[in-house]
Amino acid sequence: MTRRDIPNLITFFRFVLIIPVAVALLADRMDIALILFAVAGFSDGIDGFLARQFGWRSKLGAIMDPLADKALMVTTIIIMGFLGLIPWWLVVLMVLRDVIILVGAVSYFRLNGKIEMDPSVLSKLNTFLQISLVIALLWNAGFEPLSEWLLQGLILIVTASTVLSGADYVLRWSRKALHSVNDSD
Repeated sequence: MTRRDIPNLITFFRFVLIIPVAVALLADRMDIALILFAVAGFSDGIDGFLARQFGWRSKLGAIMDPLADKALMVTTIIIMGFLGLIPWWLVVLMVLRDVIILVGAVSYFRLNGKIEMDPSVLSKLNTFLQISLVIALLWNAGFEPLSEWLLQGLILIVTASTVLSGADYVLRWSRKALHSVNDSD
């Protein structure tokens, strides 16, 4: 093991954190779930910084990092939906967006034999907003109640960003696929 492996180890740590986050949620310990969720988010920033700053990037890390993020987010929102902390329709919308993107990525890969994920600004904003919503809802349930208008506003904003970023992915990758098919003719 070398220093180049540190970002991948941090990503693996984020995968491991999914279990205690889920257990804390199910045990109605929203305070602990929030702290663990925040630690996972902080670890995502650290491994990304190390990979970029020192050139410690790897193919494994490029695949595992977004998978760890998605696994944590999907697990968290599904459990929060089950507990009634987040509306079920929003859970379904958020998961459906990710499934559509995954199916599109697999289809594009089958068409071209390669794929480079390039998250758009809209997608990064959506991720930030989804994380903000989870943090706000956990804070509301575990520490101190927040204003209902703030929570409802966040839910509406996340709904809009989820739909818009999902549509953006479909349009961008559809154009790339069409361009790829036209180039091969």
